[in-house]
Amino acid sequence: MKKITLNDLIDIAEYDKVRDEFRRDIMTHKQVRRIELGPEISLTFEDRQTVVFQIQEMMRAEQMVNDDVIQAEIDVYNTLLPDEGQLSATLFIEITDAAQIKEKLHKFLGLTDGRSLWLQVGNQKVYAQFEAGRSEEDKISSVHYIRFVISPAVQDALEDPATGARFCIAQGDYQHEMPIAVDTWESLLGDLQSA
Repeated sequence: MKKITLNDLIDIAEYDKVRDEFRRDIMTHKQVRRIELGPEISLTFEDRQTVVFQIQEMMRAEQMVNDDVIQAEIDVYNTLLPDEGQLSATLFIEITDAAQIKEKLHKFLGLTDGRSLWLQVGNQKVYAQFEAGRSEEDKISSVHYIRFVISPAVQDALEDPATGARFCIAQGDYQHEMPIAVDTWESLLGDLQSA
């Protein structure tokens, strides 16, 4: 996917003028790109629109106007974009009860080892690859950045909606799967086709 550049962004004064509409549009866009895997895990698939929004919001919050500072943010956020043949997502472990955060996060220890979360396409599994450094032996973050590297054969299968694609998680007794809705499927397929 084409990386974000300074030319893709608007300055914070102009952004403030269009922010409300921009936010409404991005929330609609993100809703299509969000997968809920049970009550405590969600995936939001990143693309140019979601990343531009995050950068614009960071520029606004931090009052960034210096091109070098903005470019440093762009460089960080560009790592969220999928490369060719990939899907990229932010995984959230969503715990609303503050008193249960430590206990509930603890049950997800081992999630990042690579075999607990996958995309099932027909009889083929594509395991999530987790960004390193967001969990330890006895501690795990509530936010993770993941990628699914999609082979040409899996992409061919994804192009046929009858194949039956779904996201699955099996982490201890936390086991859920979610079929991919047609609008989500079309959006993710667009990611794979935009090199």
